[in-house]
Amino acid sequence: MDLKRSFDLVASAAGLVILSPVFLAVSLAVMLHDRGPVFFRQERVGKDGEIFRIHKFRSMRVANSGSLVTSATDDRITPVGRFLRASKLDELPQLIDVVAGEMSLVGPRPEVPRYVEMWGDEARREILSVRPGISDPAAIVFRHEQEELAAAEDPERHYVEVILPRKVEMYREYVAHRSFLGDLVLIMRTFAAIAR
Repeated sequence: MDLKRSFDLVASAAGLVILSPVFLAVSLAVMLHDRGPVFFRQERVGKDGEIFRIHKFRSMRVANSGSLVTSATDDRITPVGRFLRASKLDELPQLIDVVAGEMSLVGPRPEVPRYVEMWGDEARREILSVRPGISDPAAIVFRHEQEELAAAEDPERHYVEVILPRKVEMYREYVAHRSFLGDLVLIMRTFAAIAR
């Protein structure tokens, strides 16, 4: 087991234990406000193109359909979900995916298969050579992505034509220059960005 995986496993397991009261409180809030499952699970593309089901706290109504991208004004989002998304608490269950070995604390954010097909063969090969992560440089830069999408006339088109190409470029840059020390810096930058 390499250093990165060892750190991921220890840190995410510790996080699940320390944050268990938060998990309980959020779970109760989700269930009481909009009865249904606590977790939202969706197919994402992981390392080497393997499909896995990501964990998030559910922030949208149970009966929802439509675009794969979500803007800040999307009426599918519940009031509790709006808070979870703004605070990034909806992302906490991905610690489960890190423990399971599907994800890393730091790595390119996992996309749905539809958008991965748009990356191009070379980009796909490079990006999927590592485990996807909870955070990465693109996640920090695009932490207000939902607001940007809300201002767009066609949110999905804006995502595909403007945001996605920039993310792919940043994913490739991360993979090319990744290091354990760099990951630690990115974790600190992530906490700082959330705290703003």
